[in-house]
Amino acid sequence: MLHHIEIYVSDLTKTITFWDWLFTELNYEKYQKWDNGISWKYRETYIVFVQAEERFMDVPFHRCRVGLNHLAFHAKSKEHVNELTGKLKERGIKILYSDKHPYAGGTKHYAVYFEDPDRIKVEIVAPVE
Repeated sequence: MLHHIEIYVSDLTKTITFWDWLFTELNYEKYQKWDNGISWKYRETYIVFVQAEERFMDVPFHRCRVGLNHLAFHAKSKEHVNELTGKLKERGIKILYSDKHPYAGGTKHYAVYFEDPDRIKVEIVAPVE
């Protein structure tokens, strides 16, 4: 089982605004908070976001470089994916692969894809029925 993930971000305030409502929707709870970071926890696993130091922000994140490509989370159902998709749109968050949504990952993969403020791709996927 994964213990935790720690991600450095360019703007912690924007990151908190983006992820707080989403983690609430996914049943994560705020776990830790300090001046330069925050974490949310679900069961035994937690995700940490830390403000990157200015000296390390000269090269922005890109998911096609070596390293993290995306984060994928479980939805409760297809209806949950649809509900979250609507809330993302209400917040002005662009849905990736909208021409293939919700089957951008294949005909048996019901999901929504989008990006956080640092362009980290996020996927919310429904269970296979």
